[in-house]
This record gives sequence, C-alpha cells and structure tokens, in this order.
Amino acid sequence: MTASPDATIGPVGGSGAVTLFEGSSFCVSGFDGSIDPRRPHGVFFEDTRIISAWQVLLDDRPLEALAVMTPEPFRAVFVSRNPREGLDDTELLIERQRRVGTGMREDVLVRNYGRGPATFVLTVRVAADFADLFEVKDGRIRRTWDHSARVDGHELVLEAEWHGHRCGVVITSDGGELDFGGITFRVTVPAHGSWTGHVIAHPVVDGQRPASSFPVGEPLEDSVPSRRYRAWRDHAPVVGVEDESLRRILERSQIDLGALRITDPAHPERTAVAAGAPWFMALFGRDSLLASFMALPVDQSLALGTLQTLAHYQGTKVDPLTEEQPGRILHEVRLGVDTGLALGGGGVYYGTADATPLFVGLVGELCRWGFADDDLAALMPHVDRALAWVTDHGDRDGDGFVEYERLHDGGLANQGWKDSWDGITFADGSLPRAPIALCEVQGYVYAAYVARALLARHQGDDRSAQEWRDRAAELKDEFNRRFWLPDRGMFALALDGDKRPVDASASNIGHCLWTGIVDEDKAEAVADRLLSPAMFSGWGVRTLGSDMGAYNPASYHNGSVWPHDNALIAAGLMRYGFVEHAQRIAVGLFEAADRFGGRLPELFCGFGRDEYPEGPVPYPTSCSPQAWATTTPLLLLRTLLRYDPCLPHQTVWLAPAMPPGFGRVRVENVPLGGARVRFDVASNDEADIVDLPQGLTLSRTPRPLRHDLDPLPGRR
Repeated sequence: MTASPDATIGPVGGSGAVTLFEGSSFCVSGFDGSIDPRRPHGVFFEDTRIISAWQVLLDDRPLEALAVMTPEPFRAVFVSRNPREGLDDTELLIERQRRVGTGMREDVLVRNYGRGPATFVLTVRVAADFADLFEVKDGRIRRTWDHSARVDGHELVLEAEWHGHRCGVVITSDGGELDFGGITFRVTVPAHGSWTGHVIAHPVVDGQRPASSFPVGEPLEDSVPSRRYRAWRDHAPVVGVEDESLRRILERSQIDLGALRITDPAHPERTAVAAGAPWFMALFGRDSLLASFMALPVDQSLALGTLQTLAHYQGTKVDPLTEEQPGRILHEVRLGVDTGLALGGGGVYYGTADATPLFVGLVGELCRWGFADDDLAALMPHVDRALAWVTDHGDRDGDGFVEYERLHDGGLANQGWKDSWDGITFADGSLPRAPIALCEVQGYVYAAYVARALLARHQGDDRSAQEWRDRAAELKDEFNRRFWLPDRGMFALALDGDKRPVDASASNIGHCLWTGIVDEDKAEAVADRLLSPAMFSGWGVRTLGSDMGAYNPASYHNGSVWPHDNALIAAGLMRYGFVEHAQRIAVGLFEAADRFGGRLPELFCGFGRDEYPEGPVPYPTSCSPQAWATTTPLLLLRTLLRYDPCLPHQTVWLAPAMPPGFGRVRVENVPLGGARVRFDVASNDEADIVDLPQGLTLSRTPRPLRHDLDPLPGRR
C-alpha cells in the first residue's frame, strides 16, 4: 500500500494503543495488534515507518481481541479468538508474541479446543509506506516514494526510493505462501492440538540489512534486547517501601527507565536516555541531561553515556539553518532521511538555550558522585567549549545573561524547556519580543559556573576555581537585581528583547531554587508563590498561574502540570529548607501517579483538585513513558531523603524528611563511588547507609546551601 501525498491520519495512537520500544525502534498498534495506516501506527526503524499496515485474518475475517499484555517493554502478547458465529463459543484461541528491535518478529500460536480437527486460512496482511516519523505523528504524509514489491524465494521484499535514498523491508516466514500483500498459511490443527508459525519484518537501509534482534533458531531469551533488559534489572537498586502505592510507582519508574535507554551504534558502550515513547525515542539535549541527572541514584552510567554522546555532536561551526554554533549542545538528533524538516532539514538541530549550561552542570555532578578522573578529563575540553558558547554566542549582547532568538523562521521560537510558540508570555497574555533571557537558564548558567569551579578545585587548579566562583557570584548578584520585581514580590519569568521584565507568574522560577541562584532573603516569597492557590493545583505546580492572561489548564505549557518541572521545584524548595512545601508537591505527584496506574505521564491538565477530586485530567497527546516524567519519582524520593553525595568533599548527606504515612524505606544495591550501598530509613526518619566506601563520612544533617563553594578537605 502506498500513502497518497497529504494523506491524513486519525488521532494520535487511537483508543487502546499499544506501544513497544527497544532502543530507538518502536511499534504502535491497536489493542488487537493491528497496525492501521489511517492512524499514527506502525513499526519504526531509524525514524522511518517500515511497516504501515499489519493485520492478522482468519478465513479473511479479523480476530476477536481478548487481552493484551506487555511483560517487557519490547514484547507484547496479544490473545484473540476466531470470529464467532452468532452466540456460539469459538474453538480456536490465537496467541501472538510480538517483539520489536531491529524490525519486528511475531510468533503465532493457534490452539484448537474443539473435538475435531480445524482447517482454516490464516493471513498476515502487510504494507510499508516508509513515511517519516513526524509525517506520521503530525498526520500528514508529504513525500511520494517510488514503491516496488517482489517475491524473492522465501522473502517478500517491499522497497521504495525518494530523492536517491532507498528504504526497504523484508518479510519472511516459515512455510507461508508469499504474495505482494503479505503471507498466507493454510493450516489444519487436530483436536486439542496446536500450530505455530512466525513472521519477521526486517529493515533494509541503502541495501544493507542490520543484524536481526531475534534470529530464527536462537533462544529468544538470549536475544540482545532480552539480555540487555535483564542486565539492567539485575543491576538496578531494589526498593522496599511499606507504602504499596509508592513501591509500585518506584518500580514502574525503574522498569521504564531501563526501556528508554538507547545506544549510539558507533559507540555501543555508551548508553544514553531517549526523551520518550513513542515519538521521541531519540537523544534530546535538555531532556536527556535532566533525565540522566534525575536517575543518578539508580544508574550513573546513563549520565556518562549521555554526556559522551552529546560531546560527540557538540557544535563546531556556525550554521544558521541548524542553529549550530561552536561549543553549543544540540537540542535534538534524529536518524531518518526527512527528520527535522521544520527545524533546518537535517538530522541534528541545535536551537536550545539551556542544554549547553546543563551539560556543564551534569559533568560537575559526575565529579560530586565520584566518577573516574579519566572520564572527567575526557569531558573537560567539551566543558570549556560549552562555557565559551555561554559567554559568546549565548550572551548575544554582552550583558552577562544568556538569551535566545531563532536564526530562521523554521526554528523554535522559544528555546527553553517551554518551547511551544506561546510558552513564554507576559502576565496579560501578550508575547515578548526576542531575544529572550529566561530566568531558569540564568540559574543553569550559575550552576555551570559553580560546577566548573568544583572541577577546577578537584584538579588542583585553585586559581581557575576562584575565577569561576567570582563569575558565579557576579551573575547571582546581577540576576537578583535585574529579575526581581519588588512591587510584586516575585522574580520575572524572563527579560525580553528590550530588557523589560516578563512579569508572568510561572513555574520556571522553581528551577532557580534548584540551582541556588536565588538570594536567601527572596526564597520564601518564591516558595509561597509556587504553592499559592493560583499555582498549585493540588496535584502539582502549574506551568502558569491561573490568574495569568494566557492561563489554560488544558494547554501544553500555559497551565498544565509537568512532573519533571515539579520534581526540580521540590528539590529546590528542599535545598532552601522549605520542607513542608517540598512534601506537598511530592505527595501530590505520588497521588497523581497512583491515579495514572503507577506511571506519571509527560504532563497532565492543570485543573484544580477541588474541580476533579477523582484524579488529574490527562493531557490527550502526552508521551508515556517519557524520560523526565519516568525519573521524577526517583528525584522526589532522593529529595525527601535529602540524599546528597559529594565525594570530593568526602561527605554523603542523608537527612530524611519523609511525609507521614510512607513508613520504612529500604533501598539496596545503590551505586556510589564505584561501590554498592544500602539505605535504611525508619518511619521516624532515622537513617543509615550500610557499606559506605572507606574515606567517606555520613552526615545526618541537610546539605548546606552553599557547600559547593566551600574549599575541599585539606585545602584552603
């Protein structure tokens, strides 16, 4: 089947959509396993839809779906029966085991519960349109490929060419009859007997076939996806919590985080974090950096792999089309032939203001968590190139603040985490003029300067350390002077192109608490505003206050609730000592996660809890699982435990402030400084760390607000 140009597709995913993913490959189908070309369904490899239609028919009739299970992120089990005649029970049950990796494998098992033999024709109808991921997501197919199909021995080969780029998919089976529309099996199953068959769809890119994830004849439990997933589960921390709901939420987060890991084919030893399933199974600068930071208590290798991969793509030249600049960290990297068309027409797009300072900040975190000096040393040239971007291209007018303005009309108009076109507004709802200096970006830059000072001290370069400390102090003073609105008792969301304060009450300022850029005498006003009725929905802090002109609880960035945003806000509140404020956010989010079945979505609507007490209202196109939503419960637990290691200071802080009712918390197999430790936290917040590496001191008080700027032990 070939999709016509500008063909439209139905609502995203559709009702009961089932998503499987492994690495950057994924499959979206209906509840019954069917892939409908009129919906955003399909099997995707390297951001291209290699299967656009897939339906299993029995005697030319669709199966009747009974259940679907997803025991692993890359595997689903679809249970069906043959179509009924009237009210009679059916005699055939069909189980389809689907696995997604390099392409897709589907194993079909038919059981006959009848008293006599059953003869039938089972058909698998297949089509491929090779649409770009974003064409499918947006519901509009724009390209016209030259398609061809042929049967070559035991293979059905579907191919297409567009502007010299060739794609293909090869369909194979074990004994079926091949034609241009799929595979047909003519089957007789004896009474109380069974029949099995399999169908494999394997991608072809420019004439090359990647190695199969699930080769025929080899045990499926020994496949690369199975082994990789088992290894993750075996090495992940084991959380024991008396509160059953919290235990389920934390377990779900770890499972999803394991599934969102991706590797660079050129460097398979590097494991990074994809932004989210299904449409963002790719490396995003900001998303992957923040998610891997939030995942540090579970797996620190994700942070290292993310940093190494981003360093590989770090900007080297000025390119207005992709917005690449020397030292800049990318916004997004894609693999498909047509990806990024709206953002410059290439596979890598750099239009973000925050990924570059966040990159530096995460390298500083690796130092705090005791990473090997060789790994840190390899990243240091990239750190300094990133900081050069901050002070050069990032600071467009030399006022000390990082601003953004897109370099062409196809780029992102807003280049912070609220990157929708209307994500930044004045209190009256009007849009500011670029260039725009966001408040949280200045906080990220401050944290980057502090991180660079720590790295310099760790390397014994006290002179550079003092220089970066001085830069951090200067930026902090200027930020608190220029962004503070004394008549409103709040910080501005941003400064616009005329250096006017953008006076909307938004969640962004909570990130500034997280980074420590806020003066202590202003922190209480920030904390109280974030938990005010206009900002706090009862489930979480809204992205925009309900008293603002652009407020819309069902919008993407102007009144919705984003879990990751709240996790960073809670961490910031706890950092400044606002324990009850942080606890309210954590409890609200954990209760929201419980209403969502244990998995927090990318975002949900910002309606007040008093309006809909049964649970938060879902946002219709929210990704789930999504990396920084997946890691939100992990950061919330770390925040409530007030767990902060800093190995250069030879200290680990652990001073739990758990809300009432959660009971005892025990976490085993926690990575720390090359060792594995165990946490024991009693219901009265008494805590201990078992097997703490030699030379480290456990402090049962909260981490001091300014400890990152203190001299290292044994040095002045």
